[in-house]
Amino acid sequence: MPESPEVDALARFLDAEASGRMIQAADVLEFRTVKTRAAPPAAIVGSIVTGARRHGKHVELELGDRRLVISLGRHGWVRWHDGSSAEGGVPSPEEPPSLTTFELSGDASIEVTDAGTWVSLGLFVVDAVRDVPAIAKLGPDPLDVAFTRADLDGALGHRRKQVKAVLQEQESLAGIGNAYSDEILHAARVSPVAHAAALTDDERDRLFEATVGVMRGALQARRGIAIDQLKAAKVAAMRVHGRSGQACPVCGSTIRDHTFAGASAQYCPTCQTGGALL
Repeated sequence: MPESPEVDALARFLDAEASGRMIQAADVLEFRTVKTRAAPPAAIVGSIVTGARRHGKHVELELGDRRLVISLGRHGWVRWHDGSSAEGGVPSPEEPPSLTTFELSGDASIEVTDAGTWVSLGLFVVDAVRDVPAIAKLGPDPLDVAFTRADLDGALGHRRKQVKAVLQEQESLAGIGNAYSDEILHAARVSPVAHAAALTDDERDRLFEATVGVMRGALQARRGIAIDQLKAAKVAAMRVHGRSGQACPVCGSTIRDHTFAGASAQYCPTCQTGGALL
C-alpha cells in the first residue's frame, strides 16, 4: 500500500519532471478508474502541468485552473517514461498493468498502474483538490511541520477502537497505512490491539514521538530514490512489518503475526505486549 513518505517522493519527482509539459493524450484502459465521469481524463488534454503535490496518499497534478488527482488506493503507482530513458525501464510481464496513460510533450508519458486483484485506483479531474471527497475528509498529517501532540490526541480521543486502526484511518491521521502503523507501534512500545481510550499519557507521549519520528525519518530516507525503487526501499527499511518469524532488532525476541478482522499486524511480544501472544 502506498503511504505518505513514498507518495511524497513520487509527487516531488513528478513536480520536477512533468512541470512545464503539455498533456497531449489520455488513454484510459480501465474506465473504473475514472471517478469524475462529467470531467474524464480527456478533458485535460491540452493542459500544461504546472506542479505536483501530495495530499495524504493522493497525488495532485496542477493544470492551471484544473487538477488531476490520482488516488493510489491500495496498490496504485506510477511509471514514468521520457524519450531516451524510462523510470524502471520497459515493464516486464510480472509488473502491474497500466490502467491509464497520459502522453506528455517532450516524448514523455505517465502510466498509472494498479497491482491489485480489484481496482482501487481513482482518477479525478476537479477544479479544487477538496472536490475529491477523500481529500476533503483527511485528518492532520504527521509529515506537516505543524502537526502536534494535540492533533494526535484529537485523533485518538477516548475511542474504544484499536490504536492500529486509528493510525490507518485517513479521516483521523493522513498518510499512514498498514506498514508504517506497525513500525510506529513497535517504536512506541504499544500493542496494536490496545484501545485508544486505554492509552496512558506516557503511552500517548511515546506514540506521538514514534509517529513523527518514523514518518519523517522515512520521508527523508526516500528522497532522491528513483520512483521504481521506492517500494523496495520501503520494504528493506521495515523493522517489524513483514518480518514475522525474524528477530526483533531491539530485544531479539521473535516477531509475531496477528490477523484480525481481515487485517494483519506484525509486533514484538517483548517490546509491545508484555510477553503476551496475541
